[in-house]
Amino acid sequence: MKEIFTRTSVRQFEAREIEPEKIQEILRAGFSAPSALNQRPWEFFVVTNKETLQALSKTSPYAGTVAKAPAAIVICYRKNIKAVEFANIDCAIAAENILLELESLGLGGVFLAIAPLEERIQNVQQVLSLPENLAPFNIIPFGYPKNKRVPKDRFDQDCVHYI
Repeated sequence: MKEIFTRTSVRQFEAREIEPEKIQEILRAGFSAPSALNQRPWEFFVVTNKETLQALSKTSPYAGTVAKAPAAIVICYRKNIKAVEFANIDCAIAAENILLELESLGLGGVFLAIAPLEERIQNVQQVLSLPENLAPFNIIPFGYPKNKRVPKDRFDQDCVHYI
């Protein structure tokens, strides 16, 4: 799967809307992620409203790029599940699926952490008016890349141990 090796974090986007069918495919990728006990704890908030994107860009010191993205997905998890201690792991897997699907569709995005930092969590909860049973995990602003960096080979033999 070449997308694993060609994906880079994209923070600058063309001023183009994303086709609805591409958004559906991106969401399908997220829903295809494995999860602990098959709980699928995630809920995906697709944000295209400019005012909401602007507000989300202020929820974290690193979220400024959200304001200039044509769209973002906020991954949240339900807190009232059996194995909530695995929800962040499950959401991280869903996020990686989304990032790889973005790459395969000629789009780009970046993973912006919200959890586990309480201030960021509260900021996103407030912007999206989330119900009490949902906790935001991350934000993925995405769109057509304005500039795409050349991916680096990150393989490090020194971190591989055979037993």
